[in-house]
Amino acid sequence: MLKLLFRFGTPSLAVGCLIMLALIVKNREWPAQWFNAANLQSFKILFISIILEAFPFILLGVLFSALLQVFVTDELIQKFTPKNPVAGVLFGALLGILFPLCECGMIPVVRRLIRKGMPAYIGIVYLLAGPIVNPIVYTSTFTAFRSTPEMAYSRMGLAFAVSVIIGLLLYKFMRKNPLKASPSFNAPQHRVHNHNNGHDHGAHGKGFRRRTASILSHSSDEFFEMGKYLIFGALLTAIIQTVIERSTLETFANQPLFAYLFMMAFAFILSICSTSDAFIASSFSGMFDFGPLLAFLVFGPMIDLKNTLMLLSTFRVKIVLALIALTAALTFIGAWLTEVLL
Repeated sequence: MLKLLFRFGTPSLAVGCLIMLALIVKNREWPAQWFNAANLQSFKILFISIILEAFPFILLGVLFSALLQVFVTDELIQKFTPKNPVAGVLFGALLGILFPLCECGMIPVVRRLIRKGMPAYIGIVYLLAGPIVNPIVYTSTFTAFRSTPEMAYSRMGLAFAVSVIIGLLLYKFMRKNPLKASPSFNAPQHRVHNHNNGHDHGAHGKGFRRRTASILSHSSDEFFEMGKYLIFGALLTAIIQTVIERSTLETFANQPLFAYLFMMAFAFILSICSTSDAFIASSFSGMFDFGPLLAFLVFGPMIDLKNTLMLLSTFRVKIVLALIALTAALTFIGAWLTEVLL
């Protein structure tokens, strides 16, 4: 059932979004009961602006990911892994600065690193912090929040703090190997995010042409995969802000507790790539305060719907549930404290 969901669910959603995008471009009339003229115009502007702003950062991210898959081996990362637990946690939290992989591609990479000898707590810290604490995500966040640059700093700092705390807790209390004994990574390991294949063909390929072909193949596949999620997320965001009355959203926004929970749940459902989610969050900046937006930007890349399914197929259920609970609690507390201090 899960395999069918991954195989047909995402493409079907993407096709529906592309059809809607085509209708917008062609300026076709929609049924009046869906949108009136003003709402339709607002929907078009919001939907297209989010996509146009975010696509360049997705492209930059997948190019970095492809270069890493081709030229950097897992053994090289393992070689420089510190033995001291505190240094190891800090190393894992900052590894994304050198190796900024997308959250979809990180799970198979981290699984390989753990199997080759990297301590599991360091791998999990990298899994949590890597999608946020990297230069591409910092740049996209800074661009999306030009008027409030402190959002970019706060996002990096809170993500770093949350991942370090979780890493230290895992080192202290995790005694068993978190990987499943016989992991079945079939569901998310489809053509697009087959990082093993992209790495093998690229890293061991001889000649400039073969390496270049591997980079282009990996980049194009991941770009279209992330593009589908972005289009779907932009669609949901535009619909929510266009169809749902502003007073309804303001009901959540005006309630401190529900505002945080709503934005965290929204990030979990959207499952947007961390290189582009800042543009979606910025579209809510006039409605939600700094704290809930920060919670959206930190919790979503660490724990969302699609990577939860991938985590469950790779790690033990107890570890995944503990990660979700710890990440949610620490993100909520950290975002609230950040808003109070700022």
